[in-house]
Amino acid sequence: MMNIGIDTMGGDFAPLEALRGIKKYLSENKSGAVQLTLFGDEAVLNEIIAGEDIPTGSIRIVPTTQVIDMQEHPTKALKEKPHSSIATGFQHLAQDKTDAFISAGNTGAMLVGALFNLKTIEGILRPVISSIIPKQGGRTGLILDVGLNADCKPEQLNQFATLGAVYARHILDIEDPKVGLVNVGEEEGKGNLLTQSAYALLKANNTINFIGNIEGRDTFNDKADVMVCDGFTGNIILKLAESIYDISRNEGLENAYLNRFNFEIYGGTPVLGIEKPVIIGHGISKATAFCNMIYVAEKMLQTGVLQKLKEAVQQS
Repeated sequence: MMNIGIDTMGGDFAPLEALRGIKKYLSENKSGAVQLTLFGDEAVLNEIIAGEDIPTGSIRIVPTTQVIDMQEHPTKALKEKPHSSIATGFQHLAQDKTDAFISAGNTGAMLVGALFNLKTIEGILRPVISSIIPKQGGRTGLILDVGLNADCKPEQLNQFATLGAVYARHILDIEDPKVGLVNVGEEEGKGNLLTQSAYALLKANNTINFIGNIEGRDTFNDKADVMVCDGFTGNIILKLAESIYDISRNEGLENAYLNRFNFEIYGGTPVLGIEKPVIIGHGISKATAFCNMIYVAEKMLQTGVLQKLKEAVQQS
């Protein structure tokens, strides 16, 4: 049985929306094949569980007494708050008491916790975080890195491409994902020193379907399924994409494609390159996002994607 850990205290609307997301997930999945371990204030959680009429058969609560706030320094907070929901969640994950960990709390603390509590997959130069990008025509794309590595080396971008292709194949169900390098022009030789050097490595990488450079205008079309860039560029693209849904709501626009920019549909962002699934959600995540984060963690465990990432890195 899979055991997925959830930080119920992280996020602007925690713990209520976290528990509502858990209720939504449990209502859709009655097989009992997944155990949910909740980290948080036991009294508060039990009160909400009773008030929301949440079934408890697949739930276990691990009491915690501290919360890492969004504004706190990640490393300092993890050190000074060992009994927080995030720190305790990583302790359980590292000790194999859970199989995956989810949080919409302090992003920095989640990243630091993942890097210091879990082993990196052998051969990984640097872990990376990716994000879903809705494409026109109903397709779904993946962009990475989106913030973990602001400064990158060409070898890292090449490895991001390998990781992204494996993830897209097994989690997004894209049979032969097209990999593009985000650049300022389509022609080979375009870009700065990083992209010029990375292009040569990607072109020689026989584990991916590299299609060459892609430009900003290709972000939302079907030219590439996996879009590779440094974390500085990727984070700007991600935040721009996130704003599209807010703008469409503010302008009163009702459009099937624009509605797909609602980040809650996709749940959270996985950290790729570490030995266990860690899913980081947006701070303003509500029930739908929490529910879908559980689905992402479940699918990562079901497909054994982390083992497939390890095999792909060793082959490249």
